[in-house]
Amino acid sequence: MGYKIDNVKVNEILSELSKEYDIYAPKRFKKQGRYSDTDIIRYDIVTKAEEIVFDEKSDFPAKEVLSPITQTLYYFTEDEYRESKANSKKILIFMRPCDVAAMEHQNKIYLQNGGFCDTFYARLEEKIKIVLMECTTGWDTCFCVSMGSNKTNEYAAAVRAEEDGWKVEVKCGCLAPYFTGEEVDFTPEFITQNEIKVTIPEIKDKKVLNALKKHPMWKEYDSRCLSCGACTIACATCTCFTTTDIVYNENHNVGERRRTAASCQIAGFTDMAGGHSFRPTAGDRMRYKVLHKFHDYKARFKDYHM
Repeated sequence: MGYKIDNVKVNEILSELSKEYDIYAPKRFKKQGRYSDTDIIRYDIVTKAEEIVFDEKSDFPAKEVLSPITQTLYYFTEDEYRESKANSKKILIFMRPCDVAAMEHQNKIYLQNGGFCDTFYARLEEKIKIVLMECTTGWDTCFCVSMGSNKTNEYAAAVRAEEDGWKVEVKCGCLAPYFTGEEVDFTPEFITQNEIKVTIPEIKDKKVLNALKKHPMWKEYDSRCLSCGACTIACATCTCFTTTDIVYNENHNVGERRRTAASCQIAGFTDMAGGHSFRPTAGDRMRYKVLHKFHDYKARFKDYHM
């Protein structure tokens, strides 16, 4: 079922949805970008349609909702611990097709990794309903068509933002009571061609893989890469994390255990007891990340590339 809904009614619907759902979408944060006079767009809770950025690419992915940069897992005292509590509200996320594809990859890591299910990820993932943001043009840095992440059917509702309101397709019965308006024929369209086209290399055997590992191109990153880890924080499919115990100052036997996003690009990430490091240089770390995206993940899950 499709509806044409004017801007006033859209905000009324979002207000009603907010009673049951935390609504996340790409949101602009003014003067909080890379430089003092630039903005940044990242996922955060929204309450009005005007807050949702449809016409610009977000700087950070939707994964921050499901796997926050910092997340408390447990609270502990000297003789006991308890699991942190999840928000009782459901979650509605406005996502583009590429974000939905990235979430599917995250699900494989956190929910289907050799039979292991990450409790803290799962308790959020089961609350989520996706509102698909129609994306038909993309941007000059996109190559979703080459990656097969330009289309999806995995959504509860889909939205096309127009000047005078939204066109909405509602697929999930749980959202149907919220949406009323002029009935129209609407299904989302998807981008079919990017400015950038990428040909995905096939690594057919170990001989080719070993040759790639020794290729001199990786040494370029020893001087070009700062090893800051920003690329993995901004990557929709990176999932590495570390855990840290935070001890409260007033009582050194009380604290919390936090999960914090980590990066294979940071020096020391692979350090072991005794001082051994598997990937000591920036080039080694970049090689690992790239081959993981285009070979290791596919070999492990027998699926498409990350």
